[in-house]
Amino acid sequence: MHRDYDRLRGTFPAFCGCDTCKGDVLVYALNRLSPHYVSTRAGEILTELSLQTDQERARLSVVLLEGLRKVGLAPRCGAKPIQLI
Repeated sequence: MHRDYDRLRGTFPAFCGCDTCKGDVLVYALNRLSPHYVSTRAGEILTELSLQTDQERARLSVVLLEGLRKVGLAPRCGAKPIQLI
């Protein structure tokens, strides 16, 4: 997910991109994607994203773009709000 964020972030140079804004975009996206739970031998439960199909990768890009747009309009870090899309 970080790789996809970095790829999309590069297309919006006016976006702040500080750790707070990046985290807000990633959390926004994770909260809108279907989780896939996996348990380990130690009994831990892990969440992983399944990006096997083009449709799943496109969905990730869409929610990341939505997150970039929303966070850009109201950055919590104090940066100037911007209209991305």
